[in-house]
Amino acid sequence: MDRSPVVSSNIRSIGYEAAEMLLEVEFLSGIYQYHLVPESVYLELMAAPSHGQYLARAIKGRYAYSKVA
Repeated sequence: MDRSPVVSSNIRSIGYEAAEMLLEVEFLSGIYQYHLVPESVYLELMAAPSHGQYLARAIKGRYAYSKVA
């Protein structure tokens, strides 16, 4: 999956696969995939002033995830 680099103290890059509704986040500590994330949530994440704050508020704890690397 292609990921776009972002400016964040904890996140290196973010990618999204619309067909699978799969959000991939590369943190400094590893890569995680969040499952069944609507594209609208991904777009809001990318537009958020703070990617980390949005992720903590709207994604973590709401969507199943797995660590891939």
